Amino acid sequence: MTAQQTNRIDVHQQVTDRIISAIEAGAGEFRMPWHTSGNAIQRPRNFVTGNSYRGINVISLWVAAEVQGFANGIWGTYRQWQQAGGQVRKGEKASLVVFYKEIDVQTADEVTGDTKEETRFIAKPSFVFNVDQVDGIDFTAPEPVGTPAERHGAAEAFVQATGASIHHGGERAFYRPSDDIIQLPERDRFVADDTLSATEGYYAVLLHELTHWTGAKHRLDRETGKRFGDNAYAMEELVAELGAAFLCADLGISLEPRKDHAAYLDSWLKALKADKKAIFAAASLANKANEYLHNLQPERKEVAA
Repeated sequence: MTAQQTNRIDVHQQVTDRIISAIEAGAGEFRMPWHTSGNAIQRPRNFVTGNSYRGINVISLWVAAEVQGFANGIWGTYRQWQQAGGQVRKGEKASLVVFYKEIDVQTADEVTGDTKEETRFIAKPSFVFNVDQVDGIDFTAPEPVGTPAERHGAAEAFVQATGASIHHGGERAFYRPSDDIIQLPERDRFVADDTLSATEGYYAVLLHELTHWTGAKHRLDRETGKRFGDNAYAMEELVAELGAAFLCADLGISLEPRKDHAAYLDSWLKALKADKKAIFAAASLANKANEYLHNLQPERKEVAA
């Protein structure tokens, strides 16, 4: 692909269209493209740098892996695979990721006419291939970190370190802003299914509500209504859905499909179809929530000090 062709790509539209298609394909069972298990639980990461992808790129690559049936979340550009001694097989289709380029622009004040320089970020496309599309690479899929019991213990420690007030009882899970509490059913109300254990189901729901918790006014002061209008509540649910997916990936927990979110599906699809940047905004807010929670962890505090 030439530089001129790359510049013509509407990054926001292409990524949004692929996510919409994946959501619509799974709408009957309400398995969203970020409901993953096995090795695919983990965040996608770059083969060369070892860095995990963030924000919208996590969703974009999860979608690509789901659609194309990749078992591993390891990615690299064509050149990176070549330099590592591998070769992308002929006919393999690349997957789109986004990076942001910082540029300085001159703007004029509408009243005074004075010019000033400001920084803007321009979305630029990049194309990557999964390790399953490459020959000549000696790759062994990484095993999940720790036993299930150890991962569940790590999830519990992660939640406790946030200081969130968590109450148990009743049949519903929710975050109540007026009291600043998370309410969950008792742990024994959660049951196992074909894809995850009862304990994983519990933590998947808890991490969803914990993402809601970050949006409180005295925390991240998340006001999705400014962008999404009457669909503010539904879009906050999408932010929590994505935030839980990111946290589950970080902690090695399978994500529980939320059947109650079927009510929001039409609103989500309507918002994504009307605004090609809506999923980018939701992913960005979810990523900020994720980083906020990680920064409450003891190891992060030690690094910051």
